[in-house]
Amino acid sequence: MPRNDAPDDQAPVASSPPTRLALIVRGGWEGHHPVAATELFLPVLRESGFEIRIEESPDVYADAGVMRDVDLVVQCMTMSEISREAVFGLRDAVAAGTGLAGWHGGIADSYRGSSDYLQLVGGQFATHPSRAPEDRPGDERDNFLPYRVEISEAGREHPITAGVGDFELTTEQYWVLHDDLIDVLATTTHPVQPYHPWHRPIVSPAVWTRHWGEGRIFVATPGHTPEVLEQAPVRTIIERGLLWAARTPSE
Repeated sequence: MPRNDAPDDQAPVASSPPTRLALIVRGGWEGHHPVAATELFLPVLRESGFEIRIEESPDVYADAGVMRDVDLVVQCMTMSEISREAVFGLRDAVAAGTGLAGWHGGIADSYRGSSDYLQLVGGQFATHPSRAPEDRPGDERDNFLPYRVEISEAGREHPITAGVGDFELTTEQYWVLHDDLIDVLATTTHPVQPYHPWHRPIVSPAVWTRHWGEGRIFVATPGHTPEVLEQAPVRTIIERGLLWAARTPSE
């Protein structure tokens, strides 16, 4: 009769899942606190099995040898410039399965001079409307408005935003130019105000995803400061978004 037990030296050995690589690209305008902001999310990445590599320039995207091994790019690079070689390196990596994720100006207001980058991400910061003239203190708070982020019908079923209700923020409210290839998980509405020139409410995506070849892209527009990023719904959405965008070990 065959035995079900095996000698100790033949017992199966448990193996830990392979380590994945997250590339953090941070820099650009210091007003978005690229170091402090990205540091908030390193623990959840490490706990999820990622090795972390940090770069302070998008030039790394042009290195095909590096990008081939990257499972997730977390970008926090407001404005700045990018070379043609770097932007096409990023596009090629995402198309091959590397995830791309970020928040606020670190991804939605990067490399304004590159239409190829804008096409990849699918949405571009246009402005953040200001408060009423009499309520402006004359600093960045001029653009801090109370506004609502509303989870879309698709967002209520998506793993990034499922179970997250609509929520209120007082910070920059992004007006985003976008295309129809994005899947909108949450929106925000810019109301008509007598001191603004538009004549009807404008609905902008606040959280979206995008598929590009074999890769996934995640963007959240809240996140002007670490204090905004630490608010529970924002942090939950971003943490989930990073993990959703990343290439999985089976891919």
